[in-house]
Amino acid sequence: MAADGSRSTACTGSSLLQPVSEITNLPLDQVNFVVCQLCALLSAFWFRLFLHPRKTSPFIRHVVATLLGLYFALFCFGWYALHFLVQSGLTYGIMILTGVEHMHKYCLLVALSYLSLCQITRVYVFDYGMYSADFTGPMMVITQKITSLAFEIHDGMARKEEHLTPGQKILAIRRMPSLLEYFSYNCNFMGILAGPTCSYNDYIAFIEGDPRRHRDQDADKKPNGKLRQSEPSPNTEVIRKVATSFFCLLVFLSVCKVFPVERNIDDDFIANTPFYAQVVYLYLSMLTTRPKYYFVWTLADAINNAAGFGFNGYDSDGYPRWDLISNLRILNIEFATSFKVFLDNWNIQTAHWLKRVCYERCPYHPTAATFILSAMWHGAYPGYYLTFLTGIVITLAARAVRHNVRPHFLQSPSHKLVYDVITWAATQIAICYTVVPFVLLSVGPSIKFYRSWYFGLHIGCVLLAVALPVKPRHLRLKDQKKKLPQEPVQHHLEASDSNCSQKEKTTRQTTKNNRV
Repeated sequence: MAADGSRSTACTGSSLLQPVSEITNLPLDQVNFVVCQLCALLSAFWFRLFLHPRKTSPFIRHVVATLLGLYFALFCFGWYALHFLVQSGLTYGIMILTGVEHMHKYCLLVALSYLSLCQITRVYVFDYGMYSADFTGPMMVITQKITSLAFEIHDGMARKEEHLTPGQKILAIRRMPSLLEYFSYNCNFMGILAGPTCSYNDYIAFIEGDPRRHRDQDADKKPNGKLRQSEPSPNTEVIRKVATSFFCLLVFLSVCKVFPVERNIDDDFIANTPFYAQVVYLYLSMLTTRPKYYFVWTLADAINNAAGFGFNGYDSDGYPRWDLISNLRILNIEFATSFKVFLDNWNIQTAHWLKRVCYERCPYHPTAATFILSAMWHGAYPGYYLTFLTGIVITLAARAVRHNVRPHFLQSPSHKLVYDVITWAATQIAICYTVVPFVLLSVGPSIKFYRSWYFGLHIGCVLLAVALPVKPRHLRLKDQKKKLPQEPVQHHLEASDSNCSQKEKTTRQTTKNNRV
């Protein structure tokens, strides 16, 4: 069955690279994906050098970016790539016909329903259990872009300025995009295969040669002169990210089979292995699954940077930052000391999308609603829902511990170090425990794993969430406003949206030290 699925998936795209697939013993669609991403990297350099905004018009840049994107999609997925056009075309028609007042709701419903239909068809009709690349992967990113754009148009054209948060004001769209702009944003060659998601305003500013124009404002609305006077080269950053991505690929290919996740539910392993050894093996088996995501997302980030997209201004020491649309921060993930820090640094642009589309707008139980939307977006495998339902409980428990326990460990550096070591270990085990169903996919194996742990983390997290009080979100926001009465709100949220939190400053300082 798996072999048949591999053949059926492979024949949807080009078979030109079949010899490479046989030599590397990798599925053909995965080989096609990697080769297309490498071609996209070369195309990105060409796009930046020969189709620079100073040399050509936005129209030409939109056309070329769209055509290259559709070509790569056809090469990888064959005629299944037409789903990208159908999904985008349907939602564009909805935006034009329904008007700005309610189109964001209809676009979310239609785009997510179309994506879910394709995912269900693929999983239950064609190749259930396949891990290889499939055409619904790019559709997930396009769904993010469609819904983000719809909400941003609604914010810019249907809501009053005073009702918008500072972040929504920055991203709000004041005019309806043309059909070409819409397809270019959804299907450009830089992000069609692996993303990352970006805001429409950021993308249009890049195409028109004015990066960060809507963000590059001080509190007094004066533009930052340094950004206007120079256009830094991304070459050093691209080389660093490409090297990082292929190092992660080598790590994944060399160790992924040493610690198979399926061994966590092997009867002999469960019966004859001490529990502490099971915990260590769980951590190692899940640790070795992450480098493939590091490879895909870091390479995708490098492609965008090579085209000149992703510039995020300069840091305090004058170094250019290319993290505007970065999707992960590896060191922050591996050394995360809380569930929130891990999620904030993993699949960053998806986290931003969930926050802007769901969490900030949902009036009731926003955390649960956000996890459920994330599960629906990821696909039809039951394991996804088990993972995100577990994530709700662990998030609530982690929040309760952070609010009630952490302040007691901040009195001295030694106490803080002890707290960080304990919370690092707890976070890593909690993450591994949560995402096992995400890898196993099916209900039976996932429940078998949780049963072998006696559902310990589920029970413990429920007890913590109930026993430790946490203020409701609206009360916490009121407290924050009282503490910061003089702080310019736009500066505050723009810093948040531009990845300028304290942990990111630490990451940039580490990067600067590595340069030195």
